[in-house]
Amino acid sequence: MIGIGSTLATAALAGVAANAQTRANTRAAEHDPSDSDPGPENTVLLKENPNSNTPPPTDSGDVGPIWFSFDLVHKRIQEGGWTHQVTQREFPSSKDIAGVNMRVTAGSFRELHWHTADEWAIMLEGNCRVTLLNPDGTIFIDDVAKGDLWYFPAGHPHSIQGLGPDGGEFLLVFNQGMFSEDNTFLPSEWLAHTPSEVLAKNFGFNKATIEKLPKGALYIFPAELPKSLAEDRAAVGGPSVQSPVQYTFKMASMEPQFRTQGGEARVVDSRNFTAAKNIAAALLTIKPGGMRELHWHPHASEWQYYISGKGRMTVFSPVGQARTVDVNPNDVGYVPANAGHYIENTGDTDLVALEMFAAHEFQDVSFRNWLSHLPPEMVTSHFGLDAATIKSIQAKKIEFAWGS
Repeated sequence: MIGIGSTLATAALAGVAANAQTRANTRAAEHDPSDSDPGPENTVLLKENPNSNTPPPTDSGDVGPIWFSFDLVHKRIQEGGWTHQVTQREFPSSKDIAGVNMRVTAGSFRELHWHTADEWAIMLEGNCRVTLLNPDGTIFIDDVAKGDLWYFPAGHPHSIQGLGPDGGEFLLVFNQGMFSEDNTFLPSEWLAHTPSEVLAKNFGFNKATIEKLPKGALYIFPAELPKSLAEDRAAVGGPSVQSPVQYTFKMASMEPQFRTQGGEARVVDSRNFTAAKNIAAALLTIKPGGMRELHWHPHASEWQYYISGKGRMTVFSPVGQARTVDVNPNDVGYVPANAGHYIENTGDTDLVALEMFAAHEFQDVSFRNWLSHLPPEMVTSHFGLDAATIKSIQAKKIEFAWGS
């Protein structure tokens, strides 16, 4: 799955570099002005995205948008925190998944709510307390820290509250491309739009109580820090009302299923996080000089979130189309289902990224693994590789090739 690179990969990259160098030398010799830009440029953006401004010679055609960034969208800021999102509206290619990046300060709530999509989340910084009510009346309450996950099925009411000392920041992922965080079911709005006599009949509220209710959406708002987790669990009824489903998962502390010289990967889906029925994920750590090998996913498109480091990705699709983009922290990447791609660490620190799928389990197919399982003559016929090169591919241990 992740490696420094096989003989085949090294040869291919060397060929690309040679072609690029030949083209550069030819242009220099001829004083070719084809890629010059004497007009205005956003130099800061170009520095972060050199492969978009001057693509490698292997790029061709138009595979559609495969890159966006949370730092390009509006941030909704309220007392107690903020939120911004990348949905299909901002990133038209991503039809199956939308992402929300949110922050709540210590004690502050993301208001009690529910929505039409499943919610998968990872804590990026800090600590939070989450709650969820099951349709059978059982309640789930737990605390999450950096690297922990939660998964809330559609229609299940839930909440998120920042804990000390500084609240938390998290990434939310939804299995609907057009999902909007601004379009959730909020009880504050429901109460504000329900006749007072109905509230009195339903809850037994008197007029004075009804006057105290919110007159509009709370959404994100400050509050006091909660009591201990044990006290909150006891306050709602203890073990007798405890949810039979575990909706949180310790992803960062789990042992990587796949580890090579080039990095490691942790895969979480419905097989080891049983609550996660419709969203699968892989957390990648790619070492400097390492890469996520050439591969594709046969069952779902891939939505990526880059947490730290610097890298690049090329996406290949028929007929002969390829595009290379650079990736940085807080960026989002997209790969259509079955499209070939890789992720390469181009920086001097670890590249940490999430691969997300609107699917119940993770699947991928390794290009290297495919070649290693074919009769040698077949590989020679297709690619002109000699016996020694083919043998080196077959001898290479494939660390990660589910579904192949």
